[in-house]
Order: sequence, then C-alpha cells, then structure tokens
Amino acid sequence: MDRSRIQQIFSISNQGEFDSLSLEIFQFQFKNNTVYQGYCKHLGKSPTNVRFIEEIPFLPIEFFKTRKVVSSYKKSEAIFESSGTTNSTTSKHYVPDLNLYQQSYQKGFNTFYGPIEAYCVVALLPSYLEREGSSLVFMVNDLVDRSKHPKSGFYLYDLNTLHQKLLQLEERQTKTLLIGVSFALLDLAEQFPLNLKHTIIMETGGMKGRRKELIREELHEILKKAFGASKIHSEYGMTELLSQAYSEGDGLFKTPPWMKVIPRDTEDPLSIQSYGKTGGINIIDLANVYSCSFIATQDLGKVYENGTFEVLGRFDHSDIRGCNLMAL
Repeated sequence: MDRSRIQQIFSISNQGEFDSLSLEIFQFQFKNNTVYQGYCKHLGKSPTNVRFIEEIPFLPIEFFKTRKVVSSYKKSEAIFESSGTTNSTTSKHYVPDLNLYQQSYQKGFNTFYGPIEAYCVVALLPSYLEREGSSLVFMVNDLVDRSKHPKSGFYLYDLNTLHQKLLQLEERQTKTLLIGVSFALLDLAEQFPLNLKHTIIMETGGMKGRRKELIREELHEILKKAFGASKIHSEYGMTELLSQAYSEGDGLFKTPPWMKVIPRDTEDPLSIQSYGKTGGINIIDLANVYSCSFIATQDLGKVYENGTFEVLGRFDHSDIRGCNLMAL
C-alpha cells in the first residue's frame, strides 16, 4: 500500500473512511499475506466476493503461534512475543515498521487521556520486564521516556520505593499514571495501601500464575478500597495487535477510530453476533497493516451499538494479554 494511504489510518473520522480503508487493507493482505490468503481461500473468500467489512474473514489468533503472519517482505524491526507457561507455544508478531506501532499507541493514548507529557508514568510490570519481546514493555517504556518526568520509570519488586515515590507525587499533586499487571497491583495494595487522589490506576490484566484469578469487578473493588479510588482504569491489548482499547473504570472499553470490535456467534464463528449478546471478540486493527488487521481472538464479550465493548472471559486458557477475566 502507498505510505501516504497508510498514514490516513490515523486520521479516520467517520465510518465510511473506516470501511473504505478496511476493504483496501483486506485486498492488500489477501495479496501479500500467504497465511491469511490461504485461510480466506479455504473459506471461499477473496476480494472478488467481499464487498462489506462484515464479509471480511477474521484470522484465528492461534495462527500467530505456528505461522509467520506477515504482509510485508521487509525485515522485521522487532519481534513481539506473548507470555506463556512452561512448555507452552507462544505467539510471535513480526513488526517491519515500529513507527506504525508507536503512532498507534501514542495517538490512542492521547485520544482518551491527553498528552503523555502531562503525566508522571509509573510502571509496575515485573512479569513483562523479566522476559524479552514484550510489546507492552516497549509501549510503556516509550510513554515513560516521552513523559519527561524525573520520577517516571519502571519498578520490579521494590514496592517500598514505589510507595515512597507515590506519596511524594501525591503530596505535590502531580498528575500520575500508575500502570501495572494485576498481580503486582494487588501486591502493592496489600502491602502499601494509600490514598491516590491525583493518580490514574490502570491495570493491564493478568495474574501470570502468581495469584488466584479474579473477575474484573472483584479486582477493581480490592484496588479501589486500597487506593481510595473511585475508578480503576483498564488497558486491553495483545501481542498480535498494534492498537489498544481503554476502559475508564466502568467495564466498557472504547477503541480509537482505526480499531473496531465485531462480535461473532459462539456456535457459528463465521456469523456475526447481535449487539448486546455474548459472542467471540473479533478485532479490526488497521494499524496492523503489515501483519493481519482482522483477528478472531479467544476472548468472549459483548459489543454495543455505540462501539463500546466489555470482556467476559475466554474460550480457553490461551495466553492473550489484556483480559483478566478467566471465567464466565
């Protein structure tokens, strides 16, 4: 695709523009992504008989564990890899253009929270820092750097130091983003409860085998009580995508203009589910132009007419980052 056309992904302003780019990217990926093309042909789908975005096939996310899902012959600038249990097969996302990823998360964050320069960014992501190839660490590290705040940074298990930093930031009424994996936020909540009136607490999901799994409502209630917060925010993303959705604490996620969630029928994965009914979560991520923009995840959820969605669980115990609800 023409580079100028790709840049229009991040200036989408209406459904017509989204649909047009989606169909154009489908044609591009059908031509250049052998894995996706083979899957589409198996379903009898091609650019000749796909006229609407609802007709575009969604590639099962499991393909990222066994195949190289790419729509470009360029050398990868990064390879992101999902977390996994011992002996489990992890997903790999080959990214030939890191600039697209950077534009996606920078513009996405700005859409919902404003300029990152307005925040001190405090990251509590021990399980992700302890391995290579985390897309989440790449994103948060860049947000930390771009915040340019002297107290922005990562913390592993030094919760006492983190506690002291948060106290200092609160005393100075500094606008702060505390972003962390669920089990680490729970550790902080238990060991160092404190009132955070000037801090956005954002969980990225995941107990990573460190703690008993909790439904999101239970997790948020514990964190709200420990930190004196009225809401706990959430980030929804995964290794196989380049865009994120955010929830401001009501359990409903919102997507940036170049990302859309479409529910599929749990009994017939090739059919679309009605709004407000539980279905599998299909995601269109136009920033994923050099991989696959049309992904059928293993998450279950409900999608509403205004485009918001909630995550209710998973079909299995797949290691998809971003969903911390493991049971219906």
